[in-house]
Amino acid sequence: MAQEQKKKKSPLHPRNLHKDGYDFEFLVSKYPALEGHVFENEYENLTIDFSVPSSVRALNGALLSAHYGIHKWAIPDGYLCPPIPGRADHIHYIADLLGFKKEEPKKDDWKRKKDPSDKIRILDIGTGSNCIYPLLGNAIYGWEFLASEVDPRAYKAASMIVEANKLKKHIQVAFQKEANKIFFGVVRREETFDACICNPPFHGSQEEAAAATNRKWNNLGKRNKKGSLNFGGQSTELSYPGGEVEFIKHIIHESRKLPHLCKWFTTLVSKKSSLAPLERALKSARVKNVKIIEMGQGQKISRILAWRY
Repeated sequence: MAQEQKKKKSPLHPRNLHKDGYDFEFLVSKYPALEGHVFENEYENLTIDFSVPSSVRALNGALLSAHYGIHKWAIPDGYLCPPIPGRADHIHYIADLLGFKKEEPKKDDWKRKKDPSDKIRILDIGTGSNCIYPLLGNAIYGWEFLASEVDPRAYKAASMIVEANKLKKHIQVAFQKEANKIFFGVVRREETFDACICNPPFHGSQEEAAAATNRKWNNLGKRNKKGSLNFGGQSTELSYPGGEVEFIKHIIHESRKLPHLCKWFTTLVSKKSSLAPLERALKSARVKNVKIIEMGQGQKISRILAWRY
């Protein structure tokens, strides 16, 4: 008899509920609306078609409902539909940065008790229509959030999600009226946060974003016949002049003016090549401490860049 193959170690955070993949039978039992999107592939495994936006949204709805107690979640057509495991990973690594230690949770243990004596407040820069970081951070760790958004439609959608799930006490969504500002116009000077988080637009233009989408379609063995962003995403979500480097430099510039706003300023960095110019910018800003935290998600490595004054 052939020796049983060892199970491949998941690259996701040890506390991530999704590190062993999706349990579709469990998800369908908790969220019946997913059932029509699930099928058995050639390897006799249950899956969905990840190139179909409605299927991906149904999967997200199931994951949020079954694992995190978020039972009402909807985003406008054409807006970014985030991968829940990757966003949860980001939250877990921020928890590590803040010194949080916790045993591995159970897959349906979203009702676990929060410690009221350990109030953590997070600023989410550009929360998007999905409001995913505040939803996950509050459900997993009981964190309080101020979530900013510059797109009026995304702001409205995020606000509706928070209100529908009765989370206004824990998550405040703020509209950023000044598109050229990060912190100013959203926070009060006397406010403080344990950390700020951000998933910045990392393409330099919409054309670059469209090319990246086509590569995703090719990886799924499909053609993007209409040339559309079928994986979702508006211009403010996907692109910024100069890409993620310039966007994050903007965060660094404003953080220098408000050094006591956050115990840790953090942002996701998608491209390894972005780190060198950003580290130079942080050196010029005279920060006291810089950390680079790697996150493995499938074949991709992302990074959290963190600094403090």
